[in-house]
Amino acid sequence: MSSIGKRLEQYTIKRPQEVLLVTVEIGEEQDKVAIFKGFSSSLMRPTAFDPEVAVIPDEATIMTVDRIASPYNPESPRYIQRQISWEAMQSLLTEVGV
Repeated sequence: MSSIGKRLEQYTIKRPQEVLLVTVEIGEEQDKVAIFKGFSSSLMRPTAFDPEVAVIPDEATIMTVDRIASPYNPESPRYIQRQISWEAMQSLLTEVGV
């Protein structure tokens, strides 16, 4: 099975009208990751230039996922769905085949 991050990236390729804002816990640190059209970027720490370096490592715990309509405007996001649990997000991933 693909990594968590790759599955979320694939979801945004299949649903390019959505941006995912993922709250994750990596070790004891929290991070927010924006995922759009197959690319991930941390909003709280540096993101590697190499797209092969996972922004969301496999050992990360997904806290919540927000689905936001594209284009993403941080000053006034248009939420489709907020505070989705990882379990509920996995159902959406299955729905689109990733």
